[in-house]
Amino acid sequence: MEKISAIIIAGNEEKNIAECLESVRWADEIIVVDSESTDKTVEICRRYTDKVFVRKWEGYSSQKKYSMEKASNEWVLSLDADERVSPELLEEIRSLDLSTADGFYTPRRNYFLGKVIRSCGWYPDYQLRLFRKSRTRLTDRQVHEGFTVDGKRAYLKGELIHYTHQTIAGTLAKVNEYSTLEANEKAGRIHMTGPKLFFKPVWAFFQHFIIRRGFTDGVYGLMVSVIHAITKTQVYMKIWEIQNARTKK
Repeated sequence: MEKISAIIIAGNEEKNIAECLESVRWADEIIVVDSESTDKTVEICRRYTDKVFVRKWEGYSSQKKYSMEKASNEWVLSLDADERVSPELLEEIRSLDLSTADGFYTPRRNYFLGKVIRSCGWYPDYQLRLFRKSRTRLTDRQVHEGFTVDGKRAYLKGELIHYTHQTIAGTLAKVNEYSTLEANEKAGRIHMTGPKLFFKPVWAFFQHFIIRRGFTDGVYGLMVSVIHAITKTQVYMKIWEIQNARTKK
């Protein structure tokens, strides 16, 4: 089997990073790019690898590109600090014939307040995370960046485990951060109007709770659907704020 480099970007992730690193301890190389953490993230990372690079935060895409550049192996597995490689995924990777494709998608098991969410479009949530470095590039987006592989892609069955929403406070903080990035990205190409500001969040809730069957996950699906509506509300309000500020100049 060819050697695999695991790459992880982190920032103030002392509560998450150890479990993430444990799940890739089998990798031939572990690369961590830290964005000047003020907690014990770097200290914890150095228990697992000597390839810990501290770099000023320049955005998700930039940090991941840098981590790819630091990887010495052709095959790369990319994780976020709140993700884990499941035992089933590890077993599948170990038995995988990497010559069959240039990149592999894996399903992602997303948790919300400790519960697996199977509705709301949250599953299988395929992510392209195992790939040939020489044939892969990152999409240049401020938020929801992703990898694009120039070549054949295949799908795995083993899951990534994703503990992204562990508390309501943490979720709302993340919504605020991501909505700002999305608003900045879209403000130049979306004209904000009152009807859009009203109907987009309503549609987001309906889409996730009804069409994507959020109701099957009970109150958890309800909360996830509400959060999607809150996200859209913040994105469109921030777009309006940006555009309104421009008209006053």
